Amino acid sequence: MAYDRDVSGKVLLAKPRGYCAGVDRAVETVKHALELYGAPIYVRKQIVHNKHVVSALEERGAIFVDETDEIPEGATVVFSAHGVAPSVHEEAQTRNLKTIDATCPLVTKVHAEARRFASDDYQILLIGHEGHEEVEGTMGEAIGNITLVDGLEQVESVQVDPDRPVAWLSQTTLSVDETLTAVAKLRERFPQLIDPPSDDICYATQNRQWAVKEIAARCELMLVVGSANSSNTVRLVDVALESGSQSAYRIDFASEIDEKWLDGISTIGVTSGASVPELLVDDVLVWLAERGFGEIEEVTTADEHLLFALPPELRRDMKAAKTN
Repeated sequence: MAYDRDVSGKVLLAKPRGYCAGVDRAVETVKHALELYGAPIYVRKQIVHNKHVVSALEERGAIFVDETDEIPEGATVVFSAHGVAPSVHEEAQTRNLKTIDATCPLVTKVHAEARRFASDDYQILLIGHEGHEEVEGTMGEAIGNITLVDGLEQVESVQVDPDRPVAWLSQTTLSVDETLTAVAKLRERFPQLIDPPSDDICYATQNRQWAVKEIAARCELMLVVGSANSSNTVRLVDVALESGSQSAYRIDFASEIDEKWLDGISTIGVTSGASVPELLVDDVLVWLAERGFGEIEEVTTADEHLLFALPPELRRDMKAAKTN
């Protein structure tokens, strides 16, 4: 039964939202691996940072572990979209694991940049969040050459050798504005700072933030669907507040919405992080419609058509299975 409201409300639905090409590739990798090799398939860390996705894959037979040594010798393991350090690949080889690398190609690009800078003996300042899997993987590519810069306080305190070249890289899922601010402040301290060959903030992160900026000033409330450990999702909440929305909340599921948030609200913005399946957004729209917010305007700021091929080792085995 619909929830009675005195006034009807409107939803501004951000586009693009939800799954990016790297996330879709990673999730499909686990699904195909389960179909091809059978359960269980082990996954090091969460394949992507989303509760629903992880639970759904667990139901299919995926087993998520924190470290490689938790996986039985000789088993099959998928490395998550966030990437791993070379030491993880070495450990997997030692344990005779069959590895499928679902690292997002955009993260792989950052890894390559780290190796290239390190090979030229650059000092690398990595802008990112301590403890994030992507940061750990990137730092592992240039041990001894790379320093993490987590927040503006560390921008002010980081030290470099003035006689060696210095470059910056960044975690791909940060706020665009946050990264540009950090780089500008680093360049004030180190005018010789070298940029990476291309912007490291991924296209999906940028596009979702731009979409939120477009609608934030037009709504009193922004709902961002996604999990708490998803860096790009958390940033969308910040971007919404910085761009004019009076309030903004992150939710995993529609059931987490507090009806008190709707008091005095006429327009609600809705978006989702890059690791969120569309069905979770659909649930939110249904929940809002039942409470008087049935009018939906989709606000498009970019069209995304990028697709990434499945990991080559998986494609090889899938092709072999078809010919047998």
